[in-house]
Amino acid sequence: MDFAISDEMKMVTEAVGRFVREKVQPLEQATEEAAKIPPEALAKVRGEALDLGFYALNMSEAVGGGGLGVLDMCLVEEQLGQTSDALIRRIFGQVYPMLEAFKGPLRDKYLYPTVKGEKICAMAITEPGAGSDAAAIKTNARLEGDEWVLNGTKHFISDGDIADYVIVMAVTDNEKRARGGITLLIVDKGMPGFTVARNQPMMGHRGYGHAELTFDDVRIPKDQILGEVGEGFRVMMANVGGIRLGHIGARAVGMASRVVELMRQHAATRQQFGQPIGDFQMVQQMIADSAMEIFATRMMVLNTAWEIDQGMDPRDKVSMVKVQASEMLGRVADRGIQVFGGYGFSKELPLERIYRDARVTRIYDGTSEVHRMLIARSVIKRGLHL
Repeated sequence: MDFAISDEMKMVTEAVGRFVREKVQPLEQATEEAAKIPPEALAKVRGEALDLGFYALNMSEAVGGGGLGVLDMCLVEEQLGQTSDALIRRIFGQVYPMLEAFKGPLRDKYLYPTVKGEKICAMAITEPGAGSDAAAIKTNARLEGDEWVLNGTKHFISDGDIADYVIVMAVTDNEKRARGGITLLIVDKGMPGFTVARNQPMMGHRGYGHAELTFDDVRIPKDQILGEVGEGFRVMMANVGGIRLGHIGARAVGMASRVVELMRQHAATRQQFGQPIGDFQMVQQMIADSAMEIFATRMMVLNTAWEIDQGMDPRDKVSMVKVQASEMLGRVADRGIQVFGGYGFSKELPLERIYRDARVTRIYDGTSEVHRMLIARSVIKRGLHL
């Protein structure tokens, strides 16, 4: 079993990490205070990221992306995780791998411009009555002649307020819902009947929108779909494992590592009772526990990513990573605040933002409870396979 990282990937991750620390992290405070990224600074840093080839690294070279596999992308995502999700989205691109399912003229219209950073895409899956259970969606579309007629509501849609187009998961055949009655439809910004009803303010993840979208008899050309009719759920699930590993697992490792570095520096310099607080065993325990949990999570992420790159289907491990990484980050962020005391609770440090941002990772992309249920069902049915 070879755990070596190639010299090329070491160079890539070091370059991305340096860019995050020097160019991106300085934008965090202004983004938090204004709940939006400073436009001029964003344009400059985003342009530099594009010039350096840091945009859409997860997409294949055939469509203009960086061509990184799941494992290599997770190494990069560790570095990206050391800043906020809002800045990652705008500077490095939130380009979803399932977009490669576009066919024919739709690739020129949507895929290539998105990979180049010329268009923004939003994924509209979650509904008021369908979160972790995506198959329970009520948004539907019926075919009338050469057009789909779309009706329904989506909420908590990241970038839904600014997206140039939205990929909407809708029921197109209720009788076959469980076996292939869901389709991914493409709705362009400004289409009649398509409304951004509101932006939903959040506890964390400031700097980008989380929108409620409504579709009232939106007429969409018959061929304006991602993948095939009735294959929407399959297309989504075929890509969700890699997304969860990178966006939650690897980013959690990166963010938690940043917290530990802050803890380390503070423990070495903060004096109480005539000695550095790093000499106190209880502080040492918080740092040691955090280091161990980060290491364990990182190994889980990389092992699972490697299996996906080998063509395997480690869906149980993906669920394990989702739970482990999201809950690990919450614990590490909490310890970080405890080590810093009152300063950790203040807005003078990034810890309180990290604490708030970490909380939602236990909810989106399937709650911890749902993933535990899936893991248990699999173990009961097939046994434990690691």
